Amino acid sequence: MARPPSFSEFIAIDWSGQAVERPKGLAVARCHAGTSAPELVTRPGGWSRQALADWLLELGEQQIPALVGLDLSPAFPHADAGAFFPGWEDSPGDAVSLWAMVEELCVDDPHLGASSFVAHAEARRHFRQRFDCGDCFPPGRGRFRVVEHGQEAMQLSPYSCFNLVGASQVGKSSLTGMRVLYRLAGKVPIWPFDPLPDTGPVVVEIYTALAARQAGIRKGLSKIREGAALDTALAAFGSGPHAPLLRYDDHATDAILSAAWLRWISPRPEVWRPAGLTPELARTEGWTFGVV
Repeated sequence: MARPPSFSEFIAIDWSGQAVERPKGLAVARCHAGTSAPELVTRPGGWSRQALADWLLELGEQQIPALVGLDLSPAFPHADAGAFFPGWEDSPGDAVSLWAMVEELCVDDPHLGASSFVAHAEARRHFRQRFDCGDCFPPGRGRFRVVEHGQEAMQLSPYSCFNLVGASQVGKSSLTGMRVLYRLAGKVPIWPFDPLPDTGPVVVEIYTALAARQAGIRKGLSKIREGAALDTALAAFGSGPHAPLLRYDDHATDAILSAAWLRWISPRPEVWRPAGLTPELARTEGWTFGVV
């Protein structure tokens, strides 16, 4: 790649694994090239995961040059054990096959949920769930992807995708996100699993806490709940002030700040060629955009 791809729109989606049709945690923000602040993209009654999948497919059909950040992990650890689910003979060999497996086992789960996956006799052995820690879940915090070790080196606090316990767990969001990625596969490029296209949208994994940290917000204080603090953080990314919101919550402000961050960081060549990203990781675990 001679230079980073060029985009005219930047979209950040704060994700949720909540097992309902319209999770309260789903928030979408979008901005255009320039300096205007991102704005929330809303739907009557709120977004559903299926509606978001359909919207992203429309961006692909229309070849909108948008960089889309999803706040979820697109795959499980693989490099540490040579498999997503060591000891399970049906363990998929790459991320695309993993998405297909999650879809197959969860096809009857409503709202693109993933409860059936973690209830599966073999899969559940690898997860720590409330009152049920699988025998393949290692002592301590669990398994991590290579990029999650990179997140720790940047003073972030990643959680294992196999940990489904606690307010900060990300496994349920990741599993429901995989059902959306399954629908996008082959239709909307997903970095780094797919080659970057000449035009049209590209989906990347984001970590909203990384945007907050690079905006100058100290660790432990990354949640923005009022307008003045949001404008201060946006200014760090060359963005003008936002239009006041009717209600400020973590999900809305995370999405708004992350959209501005995507616009700010995406022209940098190093974020598209991180030193630790190998062809094998690009096929299996993926990578968090912005971790270099």
